[in-house]
Amino acid sequence: MPRKRSTLALTAFALGAFAALTTQPVTAQAAQCGGDFRQFLAGVKQEAVSMGLSARVADQVLSGAQIDRKVLSRDRAQGVFKLDFLTFSKRAISGYRLKNGAAKMKKYSGVFSRAKQDYGVPAPVITAFWALETDFGAVQGDFNTVNALATLAHDCRRPQLFRPQLIAAIHMAQNGDLDPRTMQGAWAGEIGQVQMLPEDIVKFGKDGDGDGHVNLKASSPDAILTAASFIKHLGWRKGEPWLQEVIMPGRFAWETTGLGRTKSGKDWARMGVKARSGKISNLPASLILPQGRKGPAFLAYPNYNIYLEWNQSFIYTTTAAYFATRLAGAPVYKAGNPDKGLTDAQMKQLQSKLAARGYDVGKIDGILGSGTRNATQAVQQKLGMPADGWPTPALLAKL
Repeated sequence: MPRKRSTLALTAFALGAFAALTTQPVTAQAAQCGGDFRQFLAGVKQEAVSMGLSARVADQVLSGAQIDRKVLSRDRAQGVFKLDFLTFSKRAISGYRLKNGAAKMKKYSGVFSRAKQDYGVPAPVITAFWALETDFGAVQGDFNTVNALATLAHDCRRPQLFRPQLIAAIHMAQNGDLDPRTMQGAWAGEIGQVQMLPEDIVKFGKDGDGDGHVNLKASSPDAILTAASFIKHLGWRKGEPWLQEVIMPGRFAWETTGLGRTKSGKDWARMGVKARSGKISNLPASLILPQGRKGPAFLAYPNYNIYLEWNQSFIYTTTAAYFATRLAGAPVYKAGNPDKGLTDAQMKQLQSKLAARGYDVGKIDGILGSGTRNATQAVQQKLGMPADGWPTPALLAKL
């Protein structure tokens, strides 16, 4: 599974989310990492106390912390996300998840109503994330949270992200929301049914069941309201769509498609784009083709960008957004008959050829990321091919 925004792409939160705890400037010590582990923990305690947290609680959290070599191993060997949209979405959106999602929305209808009223986030959006992250709480991870955070904060790869998370864990413990001995979660420190980091829980956590605590592991109401609070913070626009399947005309200016190229819904309709169900909104939207012009097609409205904030993988993002539309009543997408894609070796070969021609594809890693999609679309147009951003063996052969 690709890493969530709140894990690896959260530098803005990592640097700023703790403003609610202190008005003191971040000290140089906040960037310290490595060296003797106990001395490192002593520095974390000192920083936590300077932010107004209890020295006694900091000792309780940090005294038993240990380096977890399995965490380091997982961090250095993260699987890259190379499945195409049709493959991943069919695996991720099972009949079980659709049925269970509908049941959860019914069971917690009152909580979801509060989430929509207070934060503007509809139930299907929250439920899709809930399903994809942990199968509604069934798979939350078995790594000791404090050990995982201490390990990653001490490691010098991303201390600016994980050191504040370790301090936030102390804050959670002070609130009675984290037991350092028993709290378990993902290897990168995410906790609970919607997999959030301690810093986000401290800032956006909501008590959904009225027990005075925020318990994302055991309380579904807490998880639902906290997710809604976080999604609203990311910029969710109340009452607006996020993704809509559309039917494409036979002939089209494919070079106008892709994230970042926006037109009003009215303009897309004038170009022959038709809604699969319902009506096309006149909001600005990008026309996305996850597997090219012969596969499914969607209009991505401004709220789609919130999915990219949650997780930067285009395939995960589009799957989560589409899953939410299904939970909201949309039909199964028309899969079409996409052209064959590239193998891992072929994708790396394509990236190398594109880079040699001056295109910025980022790392030669075999991943069809935004850089490779944009470069593919540009070179397709240059070669007189349909510029839909989907790399094929035919394109590779032409290069």
